[in-house]
Amino acid sequence: MAFKNQQGDQSNKRKRIPGGTKGGDGGKTSQKKKLKTPSNDQSNKGFKKPFSSSKHHHGKADGKPRFDKSDTAQNVPKTKRELRLQAKELAEARKKKRKPHYTLEQELALLWEKMRRRNIGKEDRSKLVSEALRKMKGKIHEIAGSHVSCRVLQTCAKYCSQDERNAVFEELRPHFLTLACNTYAVHLITKLLDNASKEQLAEFISSLHGHVASLLRHMVGSVVVEHAYQLGNATQKQALLMELYSTELQLFKDLVLVKERRLVDIISKLNLQKAAVMRHMSSVFQPILEKGIVDHSILHTALVEYFTIAGKSSAADVIQHLASALLVRMIHTKDGSKIGILCIKHGSAQERKKIIKGMKGHVSKIAQDRFGSMVLTCILSVVDDTQLIKKIIIRELQAVLKELILDKNGRRPLLQLLHPNCSRYLSPDDLSLLDSSIPSLLIKGDSEPGTDVKSSEVEGDENMSDAEENVQSVVAGGKKDPILRRKELLVDSGLAESLIDACCESAEELLRSNHGREVLFEVASGGADGILRPHLDEKLDSLHEAIATRVALPKSEGQEEEHLLENFHSSRTIRKLILECPSFASTLWKKAFKGKCKTWAQGHSAKVVCAYLETSDPMVLKLAKQELQPLLDKGVLKLPENNQPRKQAKQL
Repeated sequence: MAFKNQQGDQSNKRKRIPGGTKGGDGGKTSQKKKLKTPSNDQSNKGFKKPFSSSKHHHGKADGKPRFDKSDTAQNVPKTKRELRLQAKELAEARKKKRKPHYTLEQELALLWEKMRRRNIGKEDRSKLVSEALRKMKGKIHEIAGSHVSCRVLQTCAKYCSQDERNAVFEELRPHFLTLACNTYAVHLITKLLDNASKEQLAEFISSLHGHVASLLRHMVGSVVVEHAYQLGNATQKQALLMELYSTELQLFKDLVLVKERRLVDIISKLNLQKAAVMRHMSSVFQPILEKGIVDHSILHTALVEYFTIAGKSSAADVIQHLASALLVRMIHTKDGSKIGILCIKHGSAQERKKIIKGMKGHVSKIAQDRFGSMVLTCILSVVDDTQLIKKIIIRELQAVLKELILDKNGRRPLLQLLHPNCSRYLSPDDLSLLDSSIPSLLIKGDSEPGTDVKSSEVEGDENMSDAEENVQSVVAGGKKDPILRRKELLVDSGLAESLIDACCESAEELLRSNHGREVLFEVASGGADGILRPHLDEKLDSLHEAIATRVALPKSEGQEEEHLLENFHSSRTIRKLILECPSFASTLWKKAFKGKCKTWAQGHSAKVVCAYLETSDPMVLKLAKQELQPLLDKGVLKLPENNQPRKQAKQL
């Protein structure tokens, strides 16, 4: 009994709450309160539940153990390799569900790895190509949008036979417009166009009718339109272009077959409303310019035509939109460079500033481009903000000066500063390009050419304040004196000094160069209007000394290169310098010709020696006549036939 009582006491003690308050009831009051609280009761039940029943520890709830070691071994892979394989299998299964032609693409990828090798024979490659095309037959348009199968198709189109290529073209014909907007399929379309026959190209261009404007607004589809435009003949190019002019031309195919090429002539021929044409072209150009899809030549041509009919406000709005880094992406084409020149000539000072800032970091590449160099030439001739030009353009030109001097296109901006608008360095097309302008912005205060009040009402929604500001700033060129602008850009910027130093270092190379000799001649002669004198007289004298020193080198029989006096390019450059630069003629006579004229009295060098008798400077003529006259009398030296009368006049 004593043991039982002790047990009862111990059990009562265990039931006491440790945090209970001490009192006369021995903690009974706190225990009762805890039992009455529902939350405490539930928490206690939840706490005791896992431990109340022995079946949770050892027993079986439904006749099976709760955790079976055999099941866990089957469900969970043991190694990382098994995990990777399982993930790969799951990924493959998902791809098969998502891509209906996934298995076919895998087979084509294996064939592609073999057919694209360089060391494979033609027969083996043709077999692989034929096998790949056989597998894809009837499903080409479905798999052409895949990045894997599209590459396979491009290789097949490149190496397959003409019959197989025709079959692919026929299968894709109904789906051209859809595939033209696909990121991957566009490459297949361009590859097919590169290898297409004349009939297939005409058929493809015909399928684009009515969709040219919408495709040009698409970042990928515009590439297809431009590619077809580049491959097409003049008639096909015009057909693509005319869809951008008017809704009528977009709807009716027969109207695009007119012979007229200029937009003004097309409007008069087809009796189109000018205001409607302008409104349609504005609606076409606006989303294209907003998206920045400005790289294509078809758009450049259309914009040039738009400027011929646009009014003041319309033209000013387009210039305002293009006055940014967008213009740098347009000036690589002939019409794109014309747009750049028009924006510079007719833009406001703020717009010119944006254009020049957009060229930062690209000046060297622009200068060496066929058409981009003309835009730089225009900037150097028109823009009055010489500080900005020196900071961005001149600084980048100085970094690659020698490369530009020897480059056919890179020398143009330099020659424009040394001798502006010289027909010797610029072709008639280049000069007309520099002289281009927008008709409606030439005269201030005039209304839009060929439009009436109604057409101006159509443009009532346009921002007229910006347009008027641009029109007021329009001038045929800059307001600054051209000679003062040239002096600031050429002399004050240090460019002329850098040019003279470059010519001194590479005098012989430049004399032998077809393009570099022209820059050397202009620098050595002081530039047009004597722009380099008298500020750089000492530098020019050092350049004359450097040229004369190289010309004075003796002729040797074992010499690989021709002597400078016998080389075609250098002999003519030296002759021109003698005729037009007396200071150089005197220096060269003392260093190279005095007492040695008989040596150089034959061949190309004879023309150089005769230049001393043809010069209009009396000091140079007096210097050389005493030695050259006996050679003339003996017949050792002969003047050119066109200079015989001058010789007789001098003798009289």
